[in-house]
Amino acid sequence: MVRRVFFSFHFDNDVMRVQLVRNMGALEGNEPISVNDWETVKRGEEPSIKRWIENTMKDCDCIIVLIGSETANRPWVDYEIRKAWEMKKGILGIYIHNLPCPRTGKSHKGLNPFDKIFFTDGTPLSSKIKCYDPNPLDAYNDIKTGIQRIVELAIQEAKQRN
Repeated sequence: MVRRVFFSFHFDNDVMRVQLVRNMGALEGNEPISVNDWETVKRGEEPSIKRWIENTMKDCDCIIVLIGSETANRPWVDYEIRKAWEMKKGILGIYIHNLPCPRTGKSHKGLNPFDKIFFTDGTPLSSKIKCYDPNPLDAYNDIKTGIQRIVELAIQEAKQRN
């Protein structure tokens, strides 16, 4: 079964790496928003951006946070994670620092963005959400062959917490 996913990532640093993941063809991911459409969304400022995120996420089975070197510091990634949890979506992280970018090559491993979000009892969200760190020698094929399985696991885990 093909699952619909929402990719959360740091655009400036990782868009080329994210395109590699999107182009694997293993998942039905949200289509990238055009530059013109994104400019329209941004003009509406925070309410418009939140509405776009929520509307795009609503029909997805899982959110995949593609973790690059700066992803954990991005406020909209944080919002997308919190919204996905609230919407009871499957959530997982995949480190993409070892995927090659034609502009910058490989990157350094970023922090886990789930470590920065806490439940009311002080437990980090990272205690509930798994991050997949692909084999650095063949990150592309490791992600390509494993992504459907880890998405299914994340969706099943979301069903168990509901």
